Amino acid sequence: MQIKPPYLLFIGDATDKLSIKMAQSLADWRAELCVGELSVNGCTVSTGLNQCSICEAAKLGAKTFVLGFANSGGVLDKKWLPIISEAIEHGMNIVSGLHDKLTNFDELVSLSQKHNTNLLDIRHPSTAFATGKGYKRKGKRLLTVGTDCSVGKMYTSLSLEKAMKEQNIDVDFRATGQCGILISGSGVAIDCVIADFISGAAESLSPDADETHWDIIEGQGSLSHPAFAGVSLGLLHGSQPDALVICHALNRTHMRGLLHTSFPSIETTIELNIAAAKLTNPDVQVVGISVNTSSVSIEQGNEICERLSQTFGVPCVDPLRDGVDSIVANLC
Repeated sequence: MQIKPPYLLFIGDATDKLSIKMAQSLADWRAELCVGELSVNGCTVSTGLNQCSICEAAKLGAKTFVLGFANSGGVLDKKWLPIISEAIEHGMNIVSGLHDKLTNFDELVSLSQKHNTNLLDIRHPSTAFATGKGYKRKGKRLLTVGTDCSVGKMYTSLSLEKAMKEQNIDVDFRATGQCGILISGSGVAIDCVIADFISGAAESLSPDADETHWDIIEGQGSLSHPAFAGVSLGLLHGSQPDALVICHALNRTHMRGLLHTSFPSIETTIELNIAAAKLTNPDVQVVGISVNTSSVSIEQGNEICERLSQTFGVPCVDPLRDGVDSIVANLC
């Protein structure tokens, strides 16, 4: 799935900052590809980009209109159809990460055909994937894995790609979620791939490459999460990682959304992921730990990262606070 920039980010009438994570991810990581954001009356949040109408965006060369919001159930409210239609009439492709498909709306399909634009439901892969084979592939691969969902796997992956490019290392970020796909412009929403084909999809996402090339593969879910461990395992096998970075958020007491569960230790997370990864790469190693320390003071965060580094013998950082250069150095 390929997405053409520049983008106009539509955030509707959102009032919750977390609800515009699709748009915010682009604003944070690919601001240079965005012409601005569009909101309507009632909106109380912003990505920080300039307000821009559809007409203005078209004049600035915008190629894609991004539905940058999310809601419970991933429903596309029909009140947005006139605005989406206006974007199509101005020659823009439409991107949605919602569960509701753009292609389920006949009026959008007809209008898109008339104006020769594309409706891209990035949450729903259209590629037919093969099952995983586990054959050794050329090149090098790093996968971010986590103690839980939403612990910074995408942020860590993008931070690693950025730091490695700054050091002139041949590297690509490989997106496996809708936000990552928007940022990179391509990828596979791995959580919507049929279970038998998850590892095969991961293999296709990171094919043979030059021996010195690194693919940084965005992790999903957690092997310790009852709901999402299946996706995590398929992605782990298909990625065939040479290196793992363990991602963790401080002060969680249970798995995300499941109050009855206990939270796994970093030690357990390492053991589970190494054991599973060895199926397709017996030489896999943990090269770093990434910790979201936003729930504690800077001083406490420093102490925790230092302690974890000493305990596990690998660099431990908060990417936002420390950067990831020490993890990159551990790859060499």
